[in-house]
Amino acid sequence: MSATPERAPAGVRIKEERTRRSRAEVEVPEAGDDTADQDAEGEEDEENPVDDADEQGEGSARGTKRSRVNENGDSVPSDSQSPPPERIHVKTQPRDVDGFIPGSIVRIQLENFVTYDWVEFFPGAYLNMILGPNGTGKSSIACAICLGLNFPPSVLGRASDLNLFVKHGHSEGHIEIELKGSLGKPNVIIRRMLKSTSKSSQFLLNGKSASGKDINAKMAELNVQVGNLCSFLPQDRVSEFAQMTPQQLLRETQRAAGDENLTAWHDTLISAGKELKQLQELMGSERDQLKTMQERNEGLEREVQRYNERKQIEHDIALLEILLPVQRYREHRVKCLEVKEQSRTLHAKVIKLKEKNAPAHDLLQKLTTQHKDHEKRREELKRSTQQKFKKMTEKWDGNGKLETTMGEEEDKLHRLKEQEKERQKKMKRYESDIAGYEAELAVKVQVEDIGDVKRDADQISAERIPLQKRHAAWQASYREIVNAKVTQQGRIEGCNARLKQLDDASTRKLQQFERWDRDHADAVRWLRANQNKFEKEIFEPPILSVSIPDKRYADAVESFFNQNTMKTFVMQTQRDYDLFNKYMHTEHALGPNRKVRINTWFRPYNEESVSEPPMSATELKEVGFDGYALQFIEYPKGMEWWLKDSVGLHRYAIGISRQVDVQRAMQAVTRVGPNGRGGNGASFIVGSVVHQVSRSRYGKRAVQNMTRDVRPARNLVNASVDQEVKSRIESEMREYQTELDMALARQKELDDEKRAMDAEDEGFKKRMIEVQARRKVIQDEQARVGALKSKLERITRALQDLQKVPPADQKRAQIKKEINRLARERTKLARDYVELSKAVVAEQKEATKAGLEYLQIGANKAALAELCKRKDERYEIALAAWHEVNEEYKRLKATTQEILAESKAIVEAADAANPDIYEEFNEIGRIRMEWDQEVKEANDAGRTPPPGDHIEQRSAEQLEADLEEQRNRLELNLNTNPGVIEQYERRKQEIENMTRTLKEKQKKVDRIERNIKNARDNWQPALEDLVQSIGKKFSAAFDRIGCAGEIRISEHEDYEKWAIDILVKFRSTEKLQLLTGQRQSGGERSLTTILYLMSLTEEARAPFSLVDEINQGMDQRAERNVHNSMVDVTCKEDSAQYFLITPKLLPDLNYHERMRILCVNNGEWLPEERGLGDMMGMINNYHQLRNRAQNSN
Repeated sequence: MSATPERAPAGVRIKEERTRRSRAEVEVPEAGDDTADQDAEGEEDEENPVDDADEQGEGSARGTKRSRVNENGDSVPSDSQSPPPERIHVKTQPRDVDGFIPGSIVRIQLENFVTYDWVEFFPGAYLNMILGPNGTGKSSIACAICLGLNFPPSVLGRASDLNLFVKHGHSEGHIEIELKGSLGKPNVIIRRMLKSTSKSSQFLLNGKSASGKDINAKMAELNVQVGNLCSFLPQDRVSEFAQMTPQQLLRETQRAAGDENLTAWHDTLISAGKELKQLQELMGSERDQLKTMQERNEGLEREVQRYNERKQIEHDIALLEILLPVQRYREHRVKCLEVKEQSRTLHAKVIKLKEKNAPAHDLLQKLTTQHKDHEKRREELKRSTQQKFKKMTEKWDGNGKLETTMGEEEDKLHRLKEQEKERQKKMKRYESDIAGYEAELAVKVQVEDIGDVKRDADQISAERIPLQKRHAAWQASYREIVNAKVTQQGRIEGCNARLKQLDDASTRKLQQFERWDRDHADAVRWLRANQNKFEKEIFEPPILSVSIPDKRYADAVESFFNQNTMKTFVMQTQRDYDLFNKYMHTEHALGPNRKVRINTWFRPYNEESVSEPPMSATELKEVGFDGYALQFIEYPKGMEWWLKDSVGLHRYAIGISRQVDVQRAMQAVTRVGPNGRGGNGASFIVGSVVHQVSRSRYGKRAVQNMTRDVRPARNLVNASVDQEVKSRIESEMREYQTELDMALARQKELDDEKRAMDAEDEGFKKRMIEVQARRKVIQDEQARVGALKSKLERITRALQDLQKVPPADQKRAQIKKEINRLARERTKLARDYVELSKAVVAEQKEATKAGLEYLQIGANKAALAELCKRKDERYEIALAAWHEVNEEYKRLKATTQEILAESKAIVEAADAANPDIYEEFNEIGRIRMEWDQEVKEANDAGRTPPPGDHIEQRSAEQLEADLEEQRNRLELNLNTNPGVIEQYERRKQEIENMTRTLKEKQKKVDRIERNIKNARDNWQPALEDLVQSIGKKFSAAFDRIGCAGEIRISEHEDYEKWAIDILVKFRSTEKLQLLTGQRQSGGERSLTTILYLMSLTEEARAPFSLVDEINQGMDQRAERNVHNSMVDVTCKEDSAQYFLITPKLLPDLNYHERMRILCVNNGEWLPEERGLGDMMGMINNYHQLRNRAQNSN
């Protein structure tokens, strides 16, 4: 089958369009010649279009001037303060002399494409009406345009694979489209080769191979918009136009018509609007966070000040702890040097006296040496004698041992006969026993075969296996049912416990607290388990520890608590406060690495810091109040200080009736007391209204009263039982009880089965007992025989051992030989003993002589020593004095060295632990050393020493007193948790960073708002002009067919949600209604679609547009009006190329000489000669024949 489109009019001769120039007219204001120059440049730049990002339209009409970039990298207009330029009405590119606009279709050639074997036709520059019956291939032309220009098949709403567009039965085909080139340039010829076996394709661009990106770039250059439903509406997507959201319609309209920068401006507004909204939301959150952090840091400033004072005291203490030991060392060193000099003087005196008595002392020394030598000689002789006595004793003892050994050997000799008789006797007994055992073994006892017994036992076991399997299955079932019973009983107990907890008011309140703040609820549970770690009771938060007996006051009292005070733990000692915070924040008592923030409070009790109630009890009643908030609550006694100091409940008056004199109450809470305190105002409640009375801070300090409604109490009222939870638990418990009853019934059945199996098993057990008795008889006989054999072997071995013993004569000879050897050894020992005795006598004589000489020398030495002693009395006195002073020096030196070591250790520790203190100490020491050197030089030169006012000259006693004073001050300064200070400093840094960040973000917000304003100043007027122009044409078109239609811009704070609403009315009884894909009929939607597209045509920038069978569902009147309107719109001199595909043609339609009608004819017998199918020739022949007939008449 082939199809050939021909050019033929429907009764009207179509003249070829004469050569015309471009229809691109630029509407410009009276701005002078500059604009015209810019327009001329714009025409030249059409060949090199710039990116949308550079065409923001902020500066000039050239459209190519790039926006400046500020220091943050954001694109901003070159002059943000200058007013927006006048807008120009952007048209298509200039029309060539042949009437075609660049980018319009000049020629289409198809081969083996869908229904076509081969076809080539030439569309006109204006309206092209493509006619033909259904199935001839009209819509295939739309497909060819889309695919040939490399737009995706999804645009068509048909097949998604390229190979499916190749005509059936052919392996390949092609699409060739010739587009009008830019002014002065050749046409663009694009050919796309398709294969039925591949989803890929190849492109030729002007005869050269090209990629899909190259084709896309060329389409963008020529502004071809096949993918835009406003410019290209295939048959299968006609219904989608009405189903487009108003937002999509706006986007597609901007792409198809109006200022070419509309889409870029809109995208800028969308992205900048989103960024602005995100920034503003983020800044709002950060401002709230900043305010919260500032308020928290203001609350910590007193503690920080106290902490800084404590740090200064600690600094002074640390410095004094270094200076004190150093000063002690300095003072001890001075004293040590004084004693050392005194010791040297006394020592010189001792040396002088010693030299005077030296000769007598030398002689005494000589005698002392001789005395020692003789004493040494005497001691050596004494030791030698003692050693010989020891050897004599050893010889004597050795002789006694040998004598004992000889006696033992003689006894053995006497017992030798008796041992031999005993051996013979044992041998006879063993032989007799062996004969008896052998006789017993010879006796054979008849027993049955052990194999028979084993087979009988195996038979019983085999018969018992089924019963054992049943018993194993029973055990598994019984374990399962017991486990199920235990499980259900545990679940029932758990349900009972949960129901009990639900009924417990304290538990309910804690559960309610946990839903509000899990960290604080967990801290309460931890405190209840660890209260014993603290000195005094720590009070739980008021939500748990405070109650209101009279519920009428619950709303009023709770309104004086904020979220923080409602969750605060109250401590009674500083130690408990520090310890609790340490557990929570440092040691992570609630869980490893779990960071929590727990509200805690402690202050030393100070009655003077508590403000007095503004009214006395009498005045309170007179004004009409019921009392102060503190009177209506129950609380632990220890919490009263916190309730007054931090919450101020003793100053908040409550009157639940409305009989309160508000004016008098305001005067009372703002008056100054007799002690000059008060007068700043307070809060009170009248009925259900909170009055916050205060004085202005400036001017006359007028009284101000702010009111608000009391919120219903939620926290200080008892939490009700959650009936849904209770019902669920009770339902679970009933299910568990049912399962438990079933388990008990099943257990009873299993017990019955067990008794039946036990009865059956009793028979097997009796049979097995009989078999075991038979086996025991066999085993007993085997044991008897085994025992006899064992005894026989043991007795036989013992008999053999006795038979191996050697004869008695041989043993007797050995014993006599040993006795002779022992006698010889005793004789030798006796001779040695005699020799030692003689040597002892000789040494005793020499020792006596040495002892006498020793005594004589000792007497001489004693006499001389007495003489020296009398001469050395003065020396001894001087020596004693020196020793005393020298000992004092040694003691002072040791003490000084200890102090020096101590001071060095302290200084080194300070150097490592606190470098700042170490540097300060070094500076003090350096100044002191310089001053000491100046004093020394002044004293040496005889000058007046320099004053030492700037020198650290405190004594050790003064330094110690100052240190004690600083330590006392430290004890009085309450220790502040370092975590609080760290938190303060960290938060302070965060505040500075966040403030700086907010300033930077505010600058960015201002910049974005300027960009948004500039973009909107360009976009919105241009969009309104476009929509107004389209709307006029759209409304007029509807008026011509007796209906009504409107186009409106739907604005929204989110630029992404700006939209174009199409409102239509087809009946006089209706109101204008929004066009949707469901509300109107198919014909109404088609009519609306084509009228909108026609209205858009005059504003369109695309070089060509196409609609396929848009007239489906229209009545003849509407279709005729639409056709005639389309002819008028698309055949104007400045209209772009248009393709209208339709399967039907009404009679007596309007036509225009600029139209080109393309008829698609199909069939098997089309003429081969192209001239035979020339519709124009046929029309000309018709006119010639008609003219001849008229002339002949």
